[in-house]
Amino acid sequence: MKLVEELQAALSKERVSENETLLEQHSSDESYHKPNRPEIVVFPENSEEVSEVVKLANQYKTTVVPYGFGSSLEGNVIPYEGGIVIDFSMMNKVLEIRENDFLVKVQPGVTRSQLDKELKKYGLFFSVDPGADATLGGMAATNASGTTAVRYGIMRDQVRDMEVVTADGSIIHTGNMAAKSSSGYNLNGVLVGSEGTLGCFTELTLRVYGIPENVMAARAEFPTVDDAVEAVISILQAGIPIARVELVDEQSIKQMNDFSDTNYNAVPTLFLEFHGNEAGLQQDVEFMKEIVMDMNCQEIEFESDTAARNRLWEARHNVAYAYIHGHPGKKQMVTDVCVPISELAGAVKDARAAVNESGLAGGIVGHVGDGNYHILLMIDVNDPNDIEKANKVNERIVEYALERGGTCTGEHGVGVGKRKYQEKEHGDALEVMRKIKAALDPDGVLNPGKVV
Repeated sequence: MKLVEELQAALSKERVSENETLLEQHSSDESYHKPNRPEIVVFPENSEEVSEVVKLANQYKTTVVPYGFGSSLEGNVIPYEGGIVIDFSMMNKVLEIRENDFLVKVQPGVTRSQLDKELKKYGLFFSVDPGADATLGGMAATNASGTTAVRYGIMRDQVRDMEVVTADGSIIHTGNMAAKSSSGYNLNGVLVGSEGTLGCFTELTLRVYGIPENVMAARAEFPTVDDAVEAVISILQAGIPIARVELVDEQSIKQMNDFSDTNYNAVPTLFLEFHGNEAGLQQDVEFMKEIVMDMNCQEIEFESDTAARNRLWEARHNVAYAYIHGHPGKKQMVTDVCVPISELAGAVKDARAAVNESGLAGGIVGHVGDGNYHILLMIDVNDPNDIEKANKVNERIVEYALERGGTCTGEHGVGVGKRKYQEKEHGDALEVMRKIKAALDPDGVLNPGKVV
């Protein structure tokens, strides 16, 4: 194939592959969506090589899908039109750490854990924690967030600048290293969350933070979801600078106990964490304790020891895997809606009713500090009845969220799974998005069929 020969000339023979196993590995993500194999997988080492790949894709009228770690959950990186997948695993260098500016410059294939390992030497950490050890390029592509968003913000809040290869192969920068700017359009805001449909990210400049002097974690048990959510609202209204606050429902606590060898009471539970100096932290924790007790908290346990805190958060992060382990032969469908926090308790109760009515196994977890929650549904992807039931659950909770001013996806992105809800959520603004896509990628080279 002439295209393969030219790609090999631009990169090298070893970094351009039509190997069947590699094509299969790049045919899916961690979602339940149907896989589809690309025709070619390439492994660039720098932005100039990415540019050459995109230019050749244009020349041969084929498509390009950027690929990080494949941990996305809405079919975001599945190459449904075949074409070329750009695997960024060889662009995995931490390029510069500017500790005095609290900034770091990385290539897109750097993973979250890899970055934190490097930052730790400088007393710094990167705040966005989606649970999976995703690549930073992929996290920017989906505008990921996670457990710490309530204190530090989402991925879009951390991006100062990106080097991006556009659909015609041009290499541009979208920002700078200044803390603020009123110059021009906010291209960071447009491109973060675009899921590879507007450009390929080849370098990111990100905001980082000092490791807090003291960290305290807690686990608080409540008789009802309403009590747990009301406690969170009261904590936020009191201005307590909480770093993480996660809701785990009783069914998920049961799965957690089986998988992580914990022995928690199977009731709605908040997992919390506080960052600060010693004096301020103690004051915050005591105030929080008063608040949750007023909201019918049945039991609260604190953990300041690093190992104990890590065990607590490892158990929370492993809830999804606990369901997979507990339901062999089934695949997980993870929903991802976000509502105004005042609507969260009603949303979670309606979601539990939807799961119970479906007859499917599933639990509910949520980043309740910002109104984002997930249902972990276990389905047989070969059973059309299971797929239909799961889709009905998803549609019900999305409709509930949209009717109350929420969104169909808080952090997983649109991909193909949430594309059908875009018109209802955005109305006429969706046409503006389509015009942006048409202007920046007129020939539909970049990750076609996704988002809009």
